[in-house]
Parts: sequence; C-alpha cells; structure tokens
Amino acid sequence: RAVLTRFADAGVKGLVVPDLPLEEAQTLLDIAAEVGIEIILLVAPTSRSERIQAIAEKSQGFIYLVSVTGVTGVRSQVQSRVQTLIADLKNSTDKPIGVGFGISEPKQAQQIAQWGANAVIVGSAFVRRLAENSPAQGLKEIEQLAQDLKAAVSS
Repeated sequence: RAVLTRFADAGVKGLVVPDLPLEEAQTLLDIAAEVGIEIILLVAPTSRSERIQAIAEKSQGFIYLVSVTGVTGVRSQVQSRVQTLIADLKNSTDKPIGVGFGISEPKQAQQIAQWGANAVIVGSAFVRRLAENSPAQGLKEIEQLAQDLKAAVSS
C-alpha cells in the first residue's frame, strides 16, 4: 500500500505488472483502485478465450496484448495470431487494446493498427537506439523512430 501511495503521489496513473497471474491480482487491483492507480493486465498470445474474457474484465485502463511468447525485444514480424486475439478482445470488452513486445518497425505498427489495436507499444527498439549510439545521436534516432511509428499508424 505504501509504495502505491507514493506512486500515486508522484503522479503515476497506471502500472503494467509483468508476470502477475490473474488469480493473484485482486489484492493489488483493490489497493491500486483505492489510491487511483490503474493496473494494466497482460494477455498472452497463448491465452484461451475464457482467460481473455476474465483478463479483459479485470484489467483497468487498457489491455496489454503481448504479441509474442518469450521476453520483450525486437522481432522481425508480428504473429498472425495477434489479429485473432485483437478481434477476440474487441468482442470481450470496450477497453482500449495496446499491443507490445517485439514491435520495432513502422510496418509492424501499421499492421497492428490495421488489425484494430488502439495502441502500439514499443520499448526495446528505443532502448537499442540509445545503446548503439552516442547520447546525442541516440536521441535523434529515437525521435526519428517515433515520427516513423506515428506516421505508420496514422496512415
């Protein structure tokens, strides 16, 4: 409770808690709700329909659809199963759907947006650009990637 209160005092509005099983989430969901923080739950690509519906019901703010099995990082393509999962989620909830894990290229972001996701979540691709460049060049690379991703999902 104390940590969540400090987060809320600092302006945190939502938390993604990886590896939080739905069956163990209720205590965190309750405490977070008391302090005004939304807990965003993850849907794995291996999730079955019943589990997707349960996660969609409990998740707050939006639903984070994991596009690949395994750990986050750059992938060359998005699994076609993601399209089916987006459709399943849209049938289960009105909450926004964000898709992440392995998204690194504008073409992938565009595909996910065309499949109906409300958001595309990119992390490792930005970190990689920082790590592989000087700080000044890394920031330029990040800016360019952000512009390219925005253009891709806007088209």
